Amino acid sequence: MDPNRLKGKNILITGAARGMGAANAVHFARQGANICLGDLDIVEAQKVADEINAEGNGKAVAVKMDVTRREDNAGAVKATVDAFGMINVAIFNAGLNKPRFFMDIDEDNWDMIMNVNTKAMWLGMQEAARQMIDQGPQETPYKIINVGSIASRKPLKDVTVYCTSKYGCLALTHCGAVSLAEHNINVNGYAPGVVVTPLWEQLDKDLVEIGFKKKAGQAYEDIAQNDLTIKRVSYPEDIVGTAAFLVSHDSDYMTGQMIHIDGGWCIQ
Repeated sequence: MDPNRLKGKNILITGAARGMGAANAVHFARQGANICLGDLDIVEAQKVADEINAEGNGKAVAVKMDVTRREDNAGAVKATVDAFGMINVAIFNAGLNKPRFFMDIDEDNWDMIMNVNTKAMWLGMQEAARQMIDQGPQETPYKIINVGSIASRKPLKDVTVYCTSKYGCLALTHCGAVSLAEHNINVNGYAPGVVVTPLWEQLDKDLVEIGFKKKAGQAYEDIAQNDLTIKRVSYPEDIVGTAAFLVSHDSDYMTGQMIHIDGGWCIQ
């Protein structure tokens, strides 16, 4: 690993207290990036920031934020600038799911998932882009990276709202790319499949609760054996390399792309 590959990158990551967000934060910092970790759980986010600072390559700060509030998104962008002088990259990683069969979806379920997964991404993209535009042009592109999902390619009857929200993430990535190109802002994303994180661990329990699966762990087993070309589920460590590529200068000529990191689910 090159400890200087991401030197000079000041990165805001939402949903960074655990799972893929935390793994990305640590991985990027080990390559020289400075990280602002935004999360509602400030205690866990601060633990990740402390780990990064103790390692001594990149620097990190943590900020408490509710991603569904515009003022919190603006505040997280400001915290990044205050800590590191400017923001080069914003990664919108925060997300949640609560499965329901199609006819069991209610307004509360719809609003909760759409607000966190899609509305929050739109708000964050606007606030990050506003700051990037105000900072003025830089030699290489600014970058916005959206965390999508295989759910935008594979409709699943038990996670209709989540699928809808991730279709929205894909649209925001495409529309953001064409809308922000004139400001030298590239917008890309990556779409994981099954990643062993707290989100998927809770989803596994929820699928048992609603009767879609019979036992804990069955969702992992069924998807790995029946849906994936690579016959195993993934871990955050399987994702961080692609995320780092999107942050790095190696992807400077890319925009409007959603890279699938799904073990071949989308081709089955």
